[in-house]
This record gives sequence, structure tokens and C-alpha cells, in this order.
Amino acid sequence: MKTSGPGMAAAVAAILLVVGVTVVQGTLTERWGRQRDVEGLERAARLLERAFPKSFGDWEYERELDSDPKELERAGAVGHVSRLYRSGKSKTPVSAFVVCATPHDASGHTPDRCYPGAGFEIAETEHRETIRLPDGRVAEAFTGTFRKQGQTLRVFWTYGVSSPDPDADKEPTPTDAIPPQLRWIAPGIARITLNDEPAVYKLYAIIDQTKLTASQSTFECTDFLAQLLPTLDERIAAAKGPESSGPAANAPESTTADDTKERG
Repeated sequence: MKTSGPGMAAAVAAILLVVGVTVVQGTLTERWGRQRDVEGLERAARLLERAFPKSFGDWEYERELDSDPKELERAGAVGHVSRLYRSGKSKTPVSAFVVCATPHDASGHTPDRCYPGAGFEIAETEHRETIRLPDGRVAEAFTGTFRKQGQTLRVFWTYGVSSPDPDADKEPTPTDAIPPQLRWIAPGIARITLNDEPAVYKLYAIIDQTKLTASQSTFECTDFLAQLLPTLDERIAAAKGPESSGPAANAPESTTADDTKERG
């Protein structure tokens, strides 16, 4: 049986399309492609747990928060920090939850997926916020609100990466080195943007908005992140060295305690 020229061309095009989609999907889900630096990822995770500050700006550490092992597993967390802080000015509490994970895991477990799974409904659809830091830099974060049984939570989340800003007018930093500061970004398609990172820090700032206005809760979270990120970056930059890989390496340890909170 003969196949016409146009028919053969269509068949070949279809095969190439399937192969192309399969390769892209396999690369982004890490079924094949570059091998992750497991030791580097673990070093970055250890630093996160030791370097995360207990005080910064007007914010003071209040207590550690419990973490659900199943939640950490879903998030692909190699290391994590979960703490409650309180503003010295407004006395408003904000909880911080940050994990160190591969790009695939960091980009897959987002609040718009995990909160509805925990019985919350999306009250305010996520959108990107720009946060100006005291040192002149700009950080990006997503924010949205989630509601359940009369409680409304506002969640900010951002990704900390070590790669240089592709739009910056300066000499590029080697991909295996730690830059003076991390970049905190909120990419539209995180799985693609983060794919070449050796490791990713994913940071959540969570506030109970039930008795606050949207503008109040947004202000508190942006202030929290604006004060936290430069301090965390300084501690990470101070620890950079030849053994570093991913966002971080080594830093002074901090102590821990326990309590609970809800998060995504």
C-alpha cells in the first residue's frame, strides 16, 4: 500500500511532535537529562536550616512551628525552616515556611494546589507583587488568599535562586558560585525558569487576614519579606566558599523548638 506525500509528511510531523513533547516533559520532570548535584543540594539545605535568621529589622522570632512529614515529602524538601515571627511595631504575627528542593519539586507544590486540597477555597487569585528591599534591590513574590470556615489566610511565596540576572548589565557569575545576593523571583512558568538551577529555596510568608483588611495583610507580609531577604542573603553570602553549590553552603547554627500552623 502506497502512502501519499502529504500523508507521509503529516505522519512524520506527528511523530516529531510527540517525540518533542516527550523530551521536554522528561527533562522538566527530571526523568532524564542533567544529573542533580545531590551533595550540593544537601549542603544548600543544611545552610538554610542554620542560616535562617531569628531576628531582622523590626521582626522577632517567637517560636518554631511543627511540620507535617507528608507535607514535606510532597514539597520535595531536602531541608526546611518553619517559624513564627512577630512585628515589633504592629505586634502582628507572620509565619515563615521555606524549603530547599530541586527545581521540579519547588515549582510543583504551590498554594493554589495544596490549599484547596486541605479544604480551603481560593478567595483572591494569585498575582505578582514587587517588593523593594532596603539595599535597593527588587524582589518578586506571588500572593493570594485562601478561605475556610470563616478564616482567611494570605500567602506570599517566592523562589530564591543563585543564577545571575540575565537582564543585568554586568559580568555573569559562574553557575556553580554563590553570588553576593540571591535573586528572589516569581516566574510565570516556574518549572521552565527554574529548571537549570542547582537548587531552589522556596519561601512562604503567611498571615491570618481574617481580622485584617487586604491592604493591612499585604503591608505586613511585604514588610516582613523586605526585612528578611537582605538579612538571609547576607548570611548566605558570608558563607560562600569553594565547597558551595546551589544557593548556599555553611553558616552558624540556630536552635529550635516546636509548635503548629497551617500552610501550603
